[in-house]
Amino acid sequence: MYKNFFKRILDFCIALLALSVLLVPLAIITLFLHFANKGAGAFFFQERPGLNGKIFKICKFKTMTDERDAEGNLLPDEQRITKIGKFVRSTSIDELPQFWNVLVGDMALIGPRPLLVQYLPLYSKEQARRHEVRPGITGWAQCHGRNSISWTERFKLDVWYVDNVSFLTDLKVVLITIQKVLKRDGIAQDGKVTMEVFDGTN
Repeated sequence: MYKNFFKRILDFCIALLALSVLLVPLAIITLFLHFANKGAGAFFFQERPGLNGKIFKICKFKTMTDERDAEGNLLPDEQRITKIGKFVRSTSIDELPQFWNVLVGDMALIGPRPLLVQYLPLYSKEQARRHEVRPGITGWAQCHGRNSISWTERFKLDVWYVDNVSFLTDLKVVLITIQKVLKRDGIAQDGKVTMEVFDGTN
């Protein structure tokens, strides 16, 4: 009953409340990022697979510029991320616009993180089960390493969540996530701004 009914109602109510309370802070962050990103905009939109693999556009705060080299290629992430972008990412503030995705039903507060569309054909049948629930702003994998764990470990944790969705599990995820964010733990893999690309073998 919780998984198929109450979870969505709770997500909607919390997302609506969060957006109402955070409206002014979000507007201020948007203004700062607009100037820090040198014209690249304050928001990042990208297609991601959601429930049952349905594609939607995720919304996050943009933490990098669009600076390119002499050949027109984007510079490496570590060269494009701004000072305010590092802060926004390390504190997970960049995830806050996803409350809108939760409000409209593309995402849940808790669930497997929505990954890139290009990964869809690379999943094993078991790994693809992560799409049996709505993707989340945070999830069971984020509580057990976030971006610092391997893809294999992450997918196992995602599937475990799919099989164990409950109010108590979600409450535990929320509490652990708050602790992780406060400690800024597991934001990225060692020596990298973001996690390595999934190629189907790692």
